[in-house]
Amino acid sequence: MIFKEFGNKNMSVIIFLHGGGLSWWSWKPQIEALQKDYCIVTPIIDGHGDACDTTFVSIRESAEQVIKYIKENYNGKVFAICGLSIGAQIAVEILSKEYDITENAVIESALVYPIKMAIALTVPMYNICYGLIKKRWFAKLQAKTLNVPDELFETYYKESSRMTKESLINFTISNGNYPMPLTLCNTKAKTLILVGRKELSIMKKSAFLLHKTINGSILKVIEKSGHGEISLIYPDRYLNLLQQLLFDNIK
Repeated sequence: MIFKEFGNKNMSVIIFLHGGGLSWWSWKPQIEALQKDYCIVTPIIDGHGDACDTTFVSIRESAEQVIKYIKENYNGKVFAICGLSIGAQIAVEILSKEYDITENAVIESALVYPIKMAIALTVPMYNICYGLIKKRWFAKLQAKTLNVPDELFETYYKESSRMTKESLINFTISNGNYPMPLTLCNTKAKTLILVGRKELSIMKKSAFLLHKTINGSILKVIEKSGHGEISLIYPDRYLNLLQQLLFDNIK
């Protein structure tokens, strides 16, 4: 896992964990808006982007790497951890393992209900279709599904086509097989949970379960929004919600 840092390392630390198929660049608007006042850390998850040479193993392994990084570089605690999709699942895993590792957390579109059929089909599907990730037309379809902004498509296409089949299989299985960790209820983080109204019902179901599990958490169902749309397409709105959370103004 590669950790990119922006801003002043002496300021409060905010970690942004990207979604599957994306990389640190998906957080550019957030980085630009916050780097004057915070130290921003954007891990590149194994198997993605510039970390494509390192095989993605699992959500749990990824969480352990972030925890180790925080302990080695920031005395074991940061100001906020924010994640999207599989990045949000990694954030959930971190919160479940280290109850006081962060003061604040934003969990956007995290799946915590295993999808058995998707797991059973993963290996045979990618054995047949893996070559499609290098096709531009297929990348456009995937980018639309992931709500990648048009101006970031070329970067997305270049980097997503570098993911190995092993990483892609491990990523899909880990994402679809991730259950709600029983120890998540112990987290001390002030937590905002985001999900789009237009997302799959299992995603909304996951958001409500997270809200029920994390004491004092705030759930926002974003109207007319799909998977990841709030942070990727409407970063100003995302930043507004984040600032409200950080300064106790959210309702």
